[in-house]
Amino acid sequence: MLSKSQIKLITSLKQKKYREKNQLFVAEGKKTIVELLRSNWQLYQLYTTSLEFNLSKNLFTQISDNELKKISSFKTPNTALAIFKRPTAGVINFDNLIVALDNVSDPGNLGTIIRLCDWFGIKELVCNLDTVDCYNPKVIQATMGSITRVNVTYQNLNNLLETTKMSKFGAFMDGDNVYDLILPNSGILVLGNEANGISKDIESRITQRLTIPRFGDLQETESLNVANATAILLSEFKRQSTET
Repeated sequence: MLSKSQIKLITSLKQKKYREKNQLFVAEGKKTIVELLRSNWQLYQLYTTSLEFNLSKNLFTQISDNELKKISSFKTPNTALAIFKRPTAGVINFDNLIVALDNVSDPGNLGTIIRLCDWFGIKELVCNLDTVDCYNPKVIQATMGSITRVNVTYQNLNNLLETTKMSKFGAFMDGDNVYDLILPNSGILVLGNEANGISKDIESRITQRLTIPRFGDLQETESLNVANATAILLSEFKRQSTET
């Protein structure tokens, strides 16, 4: 049975300040939890309505469906909720292509971008300090475990771009057609905020403006979702890097 202190801790982790204070985060749903358990990330406590998890007794608590509803962020909870310890971010490896995000605010977009990085073999994702927290429960859910295979770091993106000698690519509506360019195996690919794109200070650091051309007859689509744009651009970078 859940105690009041357990409920208070779990529900507090929906907020970034308490995730940072306690160095913990919440993951929900069996598939996501299993992926996290397969990694070297450390489980703090698992709460489950079933006995599907092969864990030490001190690491899990069996609870009722009603108790799970009290602590879940979902309208329809999926059998389990786990608390994990936040891992320490690794040192950035500058040898290969890096994705950088400038003020991406939607948790679903960030989660999808992390999955895309995992899919395309991108090991480094750099977020500026105003990008949504990668340990937000909605981000964790959207990554489906990919967050354990991508090194996500938060830092002053302007300073990073100013000091690195790597090529800096940015996604813009008025850039050069990405399909007409020869793209390198390394560099930093910057994508911006859902509504405002890349901010002016970051824009000044970009050395190559990229655009994904519109092929529709009317050409009236305003823009692509940032996660969709990430998928297309990473696909083109990787397609060129694998050509013989």
